[in-house]
Amino acid sequence: MSSTIPYAGSEELEEILLNKSLTPGKDYLVVDVRDEDFKNGNIPNAINVPAHEVADRANELVEKYSKVPKVFFHCALSQVRGPKSARIYNEALQESGNNHNQEVLVLRGGFTDWQLKYKLRPELLENYNSTYWSNVDFY
Repeated sequence: MSSTIPYAGSEELEEILLNKSLTPGKDYLVVDVRDEDFKNGNIPNAINVPAHEVADRANELVEKYSKVPKVFFHCALSQVRGPKSARIYNEALQESGNNHNQEVLVLRGGFTDWQLKYKLRPELLENYNSTYWSNVDFY
């Protein structure tokens, strides 16, 4: 089962994060599939599941989070690891029968675009290391 996961813009996630009536892990979930660079900044309340662990942990993640209405996946650029991880999760979700009409999305531009856009908005970043990100060249 190969399905294309839709992309969500940063504005959609920004609106969710700023809505204090929503609870992370209950009303929405951000799954960051990066490896080491996660420790240099992340989207608030994101869970870190490195991409190489997603296939082994997909059923566990579905069991724990299948009732969350929106799940956003991302990596550094959301071009390979993020979309692939979202597909693996979504396939496990469909196979589990626990779909609960969950919307699985990929954050367009990944954390690289997110931190470029929101680096001056501390409420939209956690553990942000500006020195690290000013020295990274992903493009």
